[in-house]
Amino acid sequence: MAKGTRRNGREYALKILYSLYDQDAPLDQVLSDFWGNFRFSNDVLGEPEEPQSPLSDDVIFFAEQLVKGVYEHLEEIDAMLLDTSKNWALDRMPRLDLSLMRMACYELIYVDKTPTNVVINEAIEIAKRYGTKDTPAFLNGVLDRIAKRSRS
Repeated sequence: MAKGTRRNGREYALKILYSLYDQDAPLDQVLSDFWGNFRFSNDVLGEPEEPQSPLSDDVIFFAEQLVKGVYEHLEEIDAMLLDTSKNWALDRMPRLDLSLMRMACYELIYVDKTPTNVVINEAIEIAKRYGTKDTPAFLNGVLDRIAKRSRS
């Protein structure tokens, strides 16, 4: 994969996961609509813009792998997050933080080929770009505990 492909895939996956809160369509339809209709500028969470050059198949494949993985394992992921993020109800977490944590948690638990430090660092870098000033530290703490439990 080309440099930046996985980061781009993670950022698109985050946008798709974030959008799922407002939709009740089947996941395949959500993905099809997303790829067919939306491109984002580099603003926070990205403002939709006119379609430009097509995304690489690698970016789309990786983003969909993450989204489908979170979707398929949501119950286990949320149980792990609840157990790990003491004193935080999932419905009280900012939507973006929760989407990013779910995605990183999926990668930590189910994608063994991605090194732990890469998953956590990528989540922190994406959190710095899209989250609040508190998001990176919060994610780091929760994901570190999940990594220790799931990859030890």
